[in-house]
Amino acid sequence: MRLFIHALGASAGGGLTYLRNVIPHLAERGDTEITLLAGETARAALPSFSNVQLLDSGVDHQGALSRFIWEQKEIPELIRKMGADVLVSAGNFAVWNSPVPQILLSRNSLYTSAEFSKDLRRRGEYRLWADTRLKALLARKSIHRAQLTVAPSEAFACELRKWSGHDVIALHHGFDREFFLQEKTALLPITPKLRETEGAVRLLFVSHYNYYRNFETLLRAVAIIKQRWRSRRIRLLLTCELAPGKNPGSYRTEEARELLHELKIAEEVVQLGAIPYPLLHHLYRSCDVYVTPAYTETFAHPLVEAMASGLPIIASDLAVHREITNGTALFFEKFSPDDLANKVVRLLDSPSQQLDLRERGLLQAENFSWTNHAGRLLEMAGTLTKAA
Repeated sequence: MRLFIHALGASAGGGLTYLRNVIPHLAERGDTEITLLAGETARAALPSFSNVQLLDSGVDHQGALSRFIWEQKEIPELIRKMGADVLVSAGNFAVWNSPVPQILLSRNSLYTSAEFSKDLRRRGEYRLWADTRLKALLARKSIHRAQLTVAPSEAFACELRKWSGHDVIALHHGFDREFFLQEKTALLPITPKLRETEGAVRLLFVSHYNYYRNFETLLRAVAIIKQRWRSRRIRLLLTCELAPGKNPGSYRTEEARELLHELKIAEEVVQLGAIPYPLLHHLYRSCDVYVTPAYTETFAHPLVEAMASGLPIIASDLAVHREITNGTALFFEKFSPDDLANKVVRLLDSPSQQLDLRERGLLQAENFSWTNHAGRLLEMAGTLTKAA
């Protein structure tokens, strides 16, 4: 089978993680040839495979609308040229006139989230709000254009079905524990910052700064924990920096940065910056609790990484978070710093509960497999080919 994977939108975060993991597993299939159309960042992150051909579009630095127009015009010709059997569009938007059956991977809940839209208006981000609404329109029409739409969780698939009126299949993203843990090099770039937190309880949140990850609720919770739990030092470790130009996208960090000083928690919040993916497991294992305050998600891959690293989890109460952790986490009301702080203090005061969540999380992480994900994706492609 010959797959054409359109992944120009996968330049950071979950999209990049997806390509980094799924391409090697697809490439393992000796009867599969892959053409991957991706940006410079994604191409640089992938090893070479004899049956994977990487294409450069030359539109990395164009705006989203210009790139979309280019995609609709040029990709059908590229598909014909490469003799592909099936198109996999990995970035939420379909190719309108694909000459072959198309699988659309839809994994952006910002297009369906009323809370994100409300948050943008509250922040005065009207340009980003309008841009998101336009992309949401294209994403919904894309579901109508594709022969098959796949979401990374049942919770998000259900949301997409209601939103689009079309059937959507749920297929969990995978996880490869051996691959995740294979790098033995120590965390040298951030060792001094970690050393400064020795003796403190370390909370960890793995994310670039963006609005929907709800950093502000987490920061307010840290201030509450600091006041209520005076007997112990607390440190929140972030894999980003709350500074202009330090994060992908156009999200403004001023509100979060000002909270550090307003709440007097600048010392408690350790901004590590981006951590190379192969080194992340060292960071997880050096911490005590994983926290995520996101108010919308489609899969939340760091939850699986945290479970596989033996970290107990406290997450905002989302259907997606409950599905992925499956009874192995504590949950708090997503916009309540008090509830989050209470859950953290309660967990830290209960070694037995920490151990229970760790043990159950390790077992739950074993249910996610990139091998199974890639195999199921190829099954879907094969079914579409036979029906064409």
